[in-house]
Amino acid sequence: YPSEFLMQKMTEDNQIPVHIHVSASLQYVAGLKGNALIEFFHNNIAEVENEELRHLMWSSVLFYKTPDAEVMACVLLSTKAIYFLLDDSLIRAHEHQSDFWYQENSDCENSSFHLSCCSVLKLNDLQSVNVGLFDQYFRITGHSADHIVTCLTRDSYNTHAFIQQLMAVLSLLARTPSPEPVDKDFYSEFGNKNTGKMENYELIHSSRVKFIYPNEEEIGDLAFLVAEKMDGLTNLQSLNILLYVLAFQVNHVEGSAQNSSLLQPKTLILTSSDLFLFDEDYISYPLPEFAKEPPKKDKYQLADGRRIRDLDRVLMGYQTYPQALTFVFDDVQNQDLMQNLTLDHFGE
Repeated sequence: YPSEFLMQKMTEDNQIPVHIHVSASLQYVAGLKGNALIEFFHNNIAEVENEELRHLMWSSVLFYKTPDAEVMACVLLSTKAIYFLLDDSLIRAHEHQSDFWYQENSDCENSSFHLSCCSVLKLNDLQSVNVGLFDQYFRITGHSADHIVTCLTRDSYNTHAFIQQLMAVLSLLARTPSPEPVDKDFYSEFGNKNTGKMENYELIHSSRVKFIYPNEEEIGDLAFLVAEKMDGLTNLQSLNILLYVLAFQVNHVEGSAQNSSLLQPKTLILTSSDLFLFDEDYISYPLPEFAKEPPKKDKYQLADGRRIRDLDRVLMGYQTYPQALTFVFDDVQNQDLMQNLTLDHFGE
């Protein structure tokens, strides 16, 4: 340790997505290569001497205590813990929540020294990992509200890579295995015998950490919710969700110094007849065990919905990933232009 392969892989993964702007401190980290990156980890982040850095990923993250603040983080997985290296602007924005973000040094605000804060979740405290629909995000849950983090990778490849590495690292932990059930058959493991209803697919790792994957019913529930938003115009049997993707809605800010654009996280859902944008709560569901009451917001809140038949054209940018798409809809809203066009219009 570190092997040549690991150093090369870390260097390749150490890239901030082009559409995200981060502070100078995180840009410094993104500029590190190979051995310099490993040394930076051991000198500044690692908590014990013999831990090894195994995986690095840049991702937007959400914390349970601050569910409305999506921030960019460098996620570092070692053989002992998961570290979230965060932008210093986040700490300033949440200074009033001093129990959660505690800024020790406010003297360095005006100097050229850039501060980052690091949130740590020890692997021994890890209880479960919930994988979101179509592997667009995953939520890591520890034993308290301080230890619940959602990584919004918006990319199934990054989700898979991280979970694979996490499982490998958890296999190194020496934990006593959970007792085997007496009758270990498919139905007793995954089903509820009284209702015959499938629960979410759970994989219990040898380290006793649960990996929970969504089942088909989540898509069914989502289809039902979408049908409700369509004012019952469609019949649920014919409603198919063709695409579910975590995206950003681009709002151009006019009159700013550089014509900048504001990215608002949205869940885009495409059905055979409509295009929807939802505000989704990625952090509160399913409810953690210690939650005393349900979250203030529903999991899905409709932000916008348009009929595909009103879609006039789709404009595509020429830049590489992430691709920008502009959907141009007709101005005539909720009117079927053909409905009154009868033969009478062409009489004398």
